[in-house]
Amino acid sequence: MELENFQLKPIGIIHSEHKVLDQIPAQPVFAKDCIGRVMIYRAYLDGLKDIEEFSHIYLLPFFHKVESVNLTVKPYLQNAEKGLFATRYPNRPNPIGLSIVELIEREDNILHVKGIDILDGTPLLDIKPYSARFDKIENTKNGWQDQVDESKANELGLRNYKGKTE
Repeated sequence: MELENFQLKPIGIIHSEHKVLDQIPAQPVFAKDCIGRVMIYRAYLDGLKDIEEFSHIYLLPFFHKVESVNLTVKPYLQNAEKGLFATRYPNRPNPIGLSIVELIEREDNILHVKGIDILDGTPLLDIKPYSARFDKIENTKNGWQDQVDESKANELGLRNYKGKTE
């Protein structure tokens, strides 16, 4: 593959209750009761074989509404500038997101999910299963986020979301 011709193509589209960017919870943990559907294009249907055996999946969306990129940002949890790559801020040079959601059920090429924090109509680049064997890490450091009060994080993480949170 030549890097000059590097391209990614969506494998599907994400559907959610989130229609307005600034009303989407900031992370899946703040979108616990948000139900969504992930429609996988038929060309990739065989790739869903056995996905329903997992309780959770990672979604890698392409943030197609990103208009600008700054390498330093003020994340929603703090009013201090941080390096973009030390945050999960969506406006990135390659606007690829990462969300872990609960897989409720698979219905042919549709994945019904819970805990979705993604704008309706967002293209999906990839899916990966969550595996506690590989993904669960004990004794982690969370950088500047460890300085943020938990109740304040919950308040700020909801942003302008109007739905249920618990």
